[in-house]
Amino acid sequence: MPFTANHFLAKTPFIKLLPPLLAGIIIQWYTDLPVQTWYLAAAVTAVLLFAFALLPVHWRYQYVAARTVLLMLLLTAAGAILVWHNNITNKTDYYGHHYRQQLSFIATLLEAPVEKTNSYKALAGIEAIIKDDTVQYTTGKAIIYFKKDSSITSLRYGSQIITQESLQPVKNAGNPGSFDYRRYLLFQQTTTQVYLTPGKFTVLSSIHTSWLHSQLLAIQSRVLAIIKTNIKSAKEAGLAEALLIGYKDDLDKTLLESYTNTGVVHVIAVSGMHLGLIYWIVSRLLSSLLKSRRTRWLHPILTILILWLFTLLAGGAASILRAAVMFTCLIIGKTFNKQASAYNTLAMSAFLLLCYNPFWLWDVGFQLSYAALLSIMVFYKPIYNLLFIKNKMIDAVWQLVCVTLAAQVLTTPVSLYHFHQFPVYFLLTNLIAVPLSSIVLIGELLLLLLSPFTVLSEWLGLGIEYSIRLLNNYIAWVETLPMALWEGFQLSVVQIVLLFMAIAGAACWWFHRLKTFLLMGAAALLGFMVLRFVSFYQTAQQQKIIVYNVPKMQAVDFIRGNHYCFVGDSSLLVKGFAQNFHLKPSRVLQRMAPATSLNALNGTGGHYVFNNKSILIWENAMPRFMAAPKLNVDLLILSQNPKLYVNQLTEKIQPRQVVIDGSVPAWKARRWKQDFDSLQIPCHSVNEQGAFVMNLR
Repeated sequence: MPFTANHFLAKTPFIKLLPPLLAGIIIQWYTDLPVQTWYLAAAVTAVLLFAFALLPVHWRYQYVAARTVLLMLLLTAAGAILVWHNNITNKTDYYGHHYRQQLSFIATLLEAPVEKTNSYKALAGIEAIIKDDTVQYTTGKAIIYFKKDSSITSLRYGSQIITQESLQPVKNAGNPGSFDYRRYLLFQQTTTQVYLTPGKFTVLSSIHTSWLHSQLLAIQSRVLAIIKTNIKSAKEAGLAEALLIGYKDDLDKTLLESYTNTGVVHVIAVSGMHLGLIYWIVSRLLSSLLKSRRTRWLHPILTILILWLFTLLAGGAASILRAAVMFTCLIIGKTFNKQASAYNTLAMSAFLLLCYNPFWLWDVGFQLSYAALLSIMVFYKPIYNLLFIKNKMIDAVWQLVCVTLAAQVLTTPVSLYHFHQFPVYFLLTNLIAVPLSSIVLIGELLLLLLSPFTVLSEWLGLGIEYSIRLLNNYIAWVETLPMALWEGFQLSVVQIVLLFMAIAGAACWWFHRLKTFLLMGAAALLGFMVLRFVSFYQTAQQQKIIVYNVPKMQAVDFIRGNHYCFVGDSSLLVKGFAQNFHLKPSRVLQRMAPATSLNALNGTGGHYVFNNKSILIWENAMPRFMAAPKLNVDLLILSQNPKLYVNQLTEKIQPRQVVIDGSVPAWKARRWKQDFDSLQIPCHSVNEQGAFVMNLR
């Protein structure tokens, strides 16, 4: 076994180089050490490596382990340095270092404004900060929301505006377990946002565009126009756009949720499956070039160019970039007759992508893509060899089953960690969704080629529309099956690591029948189960009150053990975006289910007693007991938009803690908080500080 492992690592050098790079990326992000520390470490290790190369051969052979350690340290320092330099806030020309309130700034739209429910939204680059007569050129991005107005439709990619409105930092909702939106945008060099109304900004005559980006947008617009012209149904057209070029602005949100719940959202995300299909088509179309020695060299060049053109057209998402880099490596290796290890190619593509943008390590699509490919490489053949099928048609179905099962082995822990759910019928949906979506994708590519021929394109569009509707109906049907989705999984990073160790141990025992790995896997699985038991025990003991930050809504959970009682807006009782986005992550995090009765919560009319704590929720109506002597309450929650003055309130009520919830207008919440702070009464505004959590144990 040791010889086999050494032989494998000798053929896959990037598998040895990738872990230290990952270590440097993770260490720097979570410690934020000064970059000078890493430069010093890199310089010292580089000098030592150079000195090592000058040693006699027998010394270098004897101390080869020391060279390996030095190389690992150098790569760790390189990963940390990459993180520091890719963090926009560390750049000297980052606009955040120069911007102050009341200063004007020039912003260039990086996309055409997209219509939302209450506004238009666009990503913009902050080009310059203007102070007096001085112009400071800057870098960095911001989100601009425009109030709905007919004049906004004239704005497009490259339009430049100047405004004096205040940039506001992007903030998270701050609810327990919620998505870290602030970090997500920071990784994309976006840190602030601003809301602009007509008259508060001026559109400049200049247009600032990139030629390549303009051409890609023009091609994208042409593709979207062809799809919308020939696929009449908006729902089916939206899916066709997402499937072909990854354009999701027209994608039905309910449909997207159905694809996610049934385990086939990967057919919508433009990724390796799509690029692999295009690679196969292009290779077939250009196969004639391989017949002549004079034109053979054109085949790999044209294939790579077409793949990268499609990658850029699809927006350059991490998943498709990974696939493009990997296919490029495979094509180059094949051209020069170097059959490199697929594992090494996979590791090399990850290494190169993380060198370009280390923050892709936190991208869920990036993680799932590599987990799926590695899982298929490791487990496909062993699973396929379990059965021998002579019939070619049945064998083709079996191959698809094996690919689906193999991909699920390593993607399941990642999915459980991020999405806290498991699609029970993933195999059933993939057996239909994968081949049918491939047929639709091929049909869409043909539609682009045949678009000049009106009659042919209309008939082809009808066929594509029917196929997509068939696919959508099938997905919707699977979603309605009993127990189609297991929800509520909450796993820590340590539990995920133990789960991967258990899988690795079981796999090594399966492939090589080594009891040591079986014991290692069993120990990891035991550790996983112990941690699960501990976490369940801890949540069973919890008693707390959570006042959520839900914009313009009241939302309070009274929690005892694994159950909660909800008080708030009735619209949050219905499953939908607001409940899933604001409340569900917290309830999954704390493994809570609705209480079957309200025995845990006593009281009516806004005055409750919970776990011997007095809670008063003050809304529009004046409480009946206001004429009574001064009332002591442990928690006062100000909600909705009541007319009150803090000094009058404190004459009748003595609160130990005040919370202003998300339903209170922001300007009023700020004024109330200032008044309570002046009276030295603890006050928490969820709009500014995130959800309020009161632990009662």
